[in-house]
Amino acid sequence: MNKQQLTKTLSKAQVMCSQSGSRLTEKRQRILELLLISEIPLSAYDVTDAYNRSSETAMPPMSVYRILDFLESEQLVHKLSSTNKYIACSHITCSHSHDVPQFLICGECQNVKEIAISKNIIDELSCQVSNAGYTLIRPQLELDCLCQSCAA
Repeated sequence: MNKQQLTKTLSKAQVMCSQSGSRLTEKRQRILELLLISEIPLSAYDVTDAYNRSSETAMPPMSVYRILDFLESEQLVHKLSSTNKYIACSHITCSHSHDVPQFLICGECQNVKEIAISKNIIDELSCQVSNAGYTLIRPQLELDCLCQSCAA
């Protein structure tokens, strides 16, 4: 992500937080920025280490977890359940409504691509799950894949 894209994305994140009645504080913005510039998903401890390397004041992991929870609640980041790592939402700057995010995770390089599937598909899946006597808790799919670079 180049500097101009980063600035645009952080600006849009500020607006999104304002619209929901919250604030993207300097620390929250820095954590989001670290995820935006990362090429791979990061654990909370990875984020903590990166933040502390680039800041004059250290932040404890528990504070990073709280910030990540906030960013996730604002739909600015996604948590990958399979790896317990975080990735910035790739649709922050979009102005249209989004379908349900899904993630393609390369098993070799750990690169992640966010895609979306129609809510209708999730509704159908939820119906099938319900018919089987279960309740769908999280419709997020994380698919183990091999990216084009690693496949070559």
